[in-house]
Order: sequence, then structure tokens, then C-alpha cells
Amino acid sequence: MSKKIFRSIIAVATVVLLASLFIASSFLYDFFNKSQVTQLKEELSLVAANVDKSGTEYFDNFDSSVFRFTLVSAEGTVLYDSQANARDMENHLEREEIAEALKKGKGSSARYSSTLTERTFYEAIRLKNGDVLRISVSQVTVGALIIGMLPAISAIILISSVVAFLLSHKMANDIVKPLNELDLENPSKNETYEELAPILTKLNKQHKQITKQVQELRQKSDEFEQITASMNEGLVLLDKKGIVLSINAAAKMLFSADETAVGRDFLTLDRSIDMSHAVEKALGGKRAEFREERNGREYQFVINRTESDGKTVGIVILCFDVTETAFAERNRKEFTANVSHELKTPLQSIIGSAELLENGLVKPEDTKRFVGNIKNEATRLVSLINDIIRLSQLDEDLEPATEAVDLYDVANEVVEELNVSATKKQVELHLHGESCIMNGIRRYLYEIIYNLCDNAIRYNKEGGKVTVDLKNKNGSIILSVSDTGIGIPAEHQSRIFERFYRVDKSHSKETGGTGLGLSIVKHAVVYHRGTIKLDSKIGKGTTVTIEF
Repeated sequence: MSKKIFRSIIAVATVVLLASLFIASSFLYDFFNKSQVTQLKEELSLVAANVDKSGTEYFDNFDSSVFRFTLVSAEGTVLYDSQANARDMENHLEREEIAEALKKGKGSSARYSSTLTERTFYEAIRLKNGDVLRISVSQVTVGALIIGMLPAISAIILISSVVAFLLSHKMANDIVKPLNELDLENPSKNETYEELAPILTKLNKQHKQITKQVQELRQKSDEFEQITASMNEGLVLLDKKGIVLSINAAAKMLFSADETAVGRDFLTLDRSIDMSHAVEKALGGKRAEFREERNGREYQFVINRTESDGKTVGIVILCFDVTETAFAERNRKEFTANVSHELKTPLQSIIGSAELLENGLVKPEDTKRFVGNIKNEATRLVSLINDIIRLSQLDEDLEPATEAVDLYDVANEVVEELNVSATKKQVELHLHGESCIMNGIRRYLYEIIYNLCDNAIRYNKEGGKVTVDLKNKNGSIILSVSDTGIGIPAEHQSRIFERFYRVDKSHSKETGGTGLGLSIVKHAVVYHRGTIKLDSKIGKGTTVTIEF
């Protein structure tokens, strides 16, 4: 702006200077001409009076270095000239000023030289004897005058330009300085040109509105960032060109992104074909949803478009970790199938035996065996139902009353109860350790030790051993149940805590059990915030260690 003002001032100053020089020169030149013509007439009148009185003898002693006098007869013959030989001069009868003077008594004219650099003024008067006396004077023209004055004019223009440059520069800075020093953060506190007051008032009003809006936007932005940052679900916002506008911490972890992800094309973060198709579908106005495994976990992706005035302005991608849900769904399906199978097997045996007895197809001596089979299968069915109920209680994560429990006392109860079955199996059952008191649910802790010992007896060898050991160590309680049984193959060890999972299903009926014992153990240990570890070798036995 200062440059524009500076150039404007210089231009105005230049125009004014040139106009002033031109006007002044014109006025001075006209004034000089008029003065000279007046002087010519006065001088002519004075000389004419003397010539009328003295005749041509007046010119004998006449000397004029400024004006030129010429005496012409009525026939146009030059009788006298103050600057030339009259006999050498041509007839002047047709000269404008001479002809006018002969006719009217006075005449005047002006003529330019052949080079147009000089103009001569003529004044003529008719004498009493009829002759005409003419006076003339020459002067340079305006163009010649300007050319002659060119050095002086150039000097004036140069000096004026320098002065104008300095003054214009200072003036421009002085004009712009208040504008440059405006405090736009506080428009109402500025002291500047009165003409700017309405603008500053309006700016102050708009500044307050903008400040308020910015604060509201910043608050909403902070709230949005805090909400999205604390989300377990991944959230990605894209514009309609697929550029990332926002990405929360969960999404950064999922897509292995960092802070530089914002502003980049989403394709640089995820090149999944399913994701690309889902984004295209969402841009077309349709909701897209799919599941995919990432980093060993299962995620569900929901992609929707965002609209403004009915137009698509972007895409929202929500990422849900459904690993646990998917696992639970699979478990539920497997559990339902397994429960159906496990319930169906004893029921079919009971129904079959009952039908044979009902139809009298059983020999009297075999009746006791069939009744015993019905009893055993019914007992197995009740045991299975009880185990299912226990698992359901653990799944519901109910909060039964806790109490101080001595694990050694609980283990002793289990050993005493299982001594009979251990003796039948020809397995030695021993308890070692010390009093270990913890806060827990006695019934759940009993289930843990009972199921571990029961399994150790079932899958042991004749003459084998089962050892229960309890000890306090570094603020923790260590419970271990070891056996010298058949062991568990390595490929099955990661799954034995699943519901109804058996290593050898063909022998499940022979060994008894429901297939839920170790699953109950795992749930009860997790409920008490414990950890469980399995160490087993084929033919050498198994050790299960639990730390509370």
C-alpha cells in the first residue's frame, strides 16, 4: 500500500510540476509579448511625431539597437531602414502592416522565420505626408525558448523529483504507519484516522464473534479428541477423496500408524481389498460392514459416509475388536453341540435299558445289571448337569460372599474324599505343604483341587502317585498337583481347558467324567485372579501349578 501511495504522490507531483512550468512559461511569454507590443506602439508613436516634425533628417543622428525602423513611401518604396540599406530592399507595398497602415492609418502583424524558431512583431503608422513608418522587433518562439531553457528546466525537474521522492517516501510512510500499527486483536483500542472508526468497530464486533466461535470449536475439538482417544474402538475420519482427517489411538495401533497419518491418503495405511471395496460402497451411499483378522485378533469394520446438505463430505470408519465375542460365539455353538451330545448319550442308554426291562426282554439274572446301568447313566447325567450349572455361575461372574480360606484344609478334605477312588485305581494320594490362607470362595477353591486330583487319579497308571503340594512363596500361594500318569501330548495341551475337550474321546466313557472339569478349574482360577501352568510329558505324568 505504501508503494502505491508513493507512486501516486510522485505522479501527482510530476504532473503538477510540468503543468506549472508550462502554464508559467505560457503566461510569462504572453505577458512579455503584450508588453513588447505596447512598447513598440509607444516607441513608434514617439518616433513618428519626431519624423513628422523634422522629416527624414531625424534619422541622420538616430541610433536604435533594440528596435528596427523602416520608412516606406506610399508606393511601397523603402526610403529608410535602421538595420539595412534601403536601396537593396524590395517593395513593401504588399506587406500586411504597410497595407493596413496606408488604408486605416495603423497596422500590425507578426511573422515567423523560416526555421520557426523566431517571430517578428511589426507596428506601422501613416505619417502626415502619406509615408508609412514601421517599427519591428524579433523574439524567439516558445519552443525555442523552452529548448534554450532546457538545462535550467532539467535542473528544476531533477531537484523537484529528488525533493518529491523524499517527501513522498516520508508522507507514504506517515500515512501507512498508523495502519501498520493497528492492533487487530483489540480493534476498539486503536487511535487512528477517524475514517477508519466504522471499519474498526465492525472488526471489533466480528473479532469477538470469531473468538467466541474459535473457543467453542476448540472446546468441541478437545472434547472430540478426548472422547475418541479413550475409545477402545478404532475411529478414522476421511474426506471424500480418502484423505485422513482424524485417527484415534486405537485405530493408530490397529493400522500401525502414527501422527503423520493425518493428511495422508488412507490407502497408504491400509491396502486391504475388502476395505477398499467397503469405502467405495460407502461413498456410493451404502453402509458397508465386514470382518477381518488383524494381528491375531478379529475385527469388525463398519464404514458409513458423512453428509452435508445431502452431499457426501467424507467417510467414517469404525473398528470393533470382536475377538472375545467371536470366541464366545464359537464356544457357545460348540458348547451347545457338546451339551446336546453329552446329554443325549446317557439318556439314550437309560431309555434303551428301560425299554428292554419294560418289554420283558431282560433275563431275570440280568435285571440287576440293567438297573445298575440306568443308575450309573443317571448319576453321570446329574454330574454333567451340576458341572454345567457351575460353569454357568462362573460365566455370569456373580459375586458370592468371600471369606478367609485355608487351602491346606480344603486340599485335605479333597484327599480324604478321593482316597476311596484312588485306592480302587491303586493310586497313592498324598498331601504336602503348609497352611496357606487366602481370601476367596471356598466352594470354587474346592472345585479346583477336586477336579485336578480327580483327573490325576483317572488318567494315572496302576501303582502310580498323585501329590498335592501347597506353600507360601514371596506373598503368593503356590498350589501344584502332580501325577505319574499317561501324560498329555504336546499338541493337545493348549486345549485341555476347553469345555468338553478330551484327548482320547474313544476312552471317555471308560474313564468317566463330563469333560468340563478342567474348564471349571480354569474359570475358578481366573475368577480368583490366579494363573495356571501345565507341564506334561507322555508316559511320565503331568503337573498343574496354580499361583494365587
